[in-house]
Amino acid sequence: MFTHREVRVKEVPIHAVEAGPISKPTVFLIHGWPTCWLEFEGVMHRLAEEYHVIAIDIPGIGNSVIPLQSYSKRNIAEYVRGIMDHMNLQDVTLVGCDAGGQVTYAFLKSFPDRLSRAVIMNVAIPGVDPWNEVKSNPYIWHFGFHNVPELPEILVSGKELPYFSFFYDVLAGKGKRMSDARRKSYAEAYSRLDALKAGFDLYRSFHEDEQDNAALKHVAVSTPVLYLRGSDENADIEKYLAGFRENGLQHIQATTIENCGHFSAEEQPERVALAIKEFILSSL
Repeated sequence: MFTHREVRVKEVPIHAVEAGPISKPTVFLIHGWPTCWLEFEGVMHRLAEEYHVIAIDIPGIGNSVIPLQSYSKRNIAEYVRGIMDHMNLQDVTLVGCDAGGQVTYAFLKSFPDRLSRAVIMNVAIPGVDPWNEVKSNPYIWHFGFHNVPELPEILVSGKELPYFSFFYDVLAGKGKRMSDARRKSYAEAYSRLDALKAGFDLYRSFHEDEQDNAALKHVAVSTPVLYLRGSDENADIEKYLAGFRENGLQHIQATTIENCGHFSAEEQPERVALAIKEFILSSL
């Protein structure tokens, strides 16, 4: 069902997976950490009959083997834009989870007229309320650890599976458990040292992301946006929506996916796919 291809942007080969008729509107999916394109496999299966679906491995991770010099979300968004232009994609709904959601936000601010709509999932945005509250939460200790140069690679290299599994277990919804096969696939996507570094560099770019987002705070975005969280994340949705609106997102709404945590697309692919479908139809 899936077609794997390599798309070159600025001489960087990026692994893309697609399905569905190319004549249909496109749903473009960007994974988070510590996952790869497979995070959206179940969602893609459920959308492919009605949409042209594409998921990528973020450059440097998984089968996108060449790392970037900068993992600022604005820089990654430029590569995403390059893929869209190379493939001549039209009527695009950009969907990003976790770090992919931060890339989606950066894309909205940098290229507001390139998307028909966007979905930001399971994430806080650097510099956008309640960001300071999130990053100061001691429960989110890994933000600081991953920001340290070199040390995370030294400690985690060769131990990706047990380290990542801590997050799969802690951040999943109540009673949810990611399969051993999927855990292994995700760990393998970061098993190269440069891939492991690329994942941590997503965190090391947070300060630059804050500055980029502050500089574009008053750029108004009229693109319809859906903010999606898992019910077991216990996020104060209204607080996030207020932050987005304060930062120029004029048409944003929210949906909570029941009975799941941080890995919504992995835990509840059918409900996530339905939420995306309903959002697209409501914004036509």
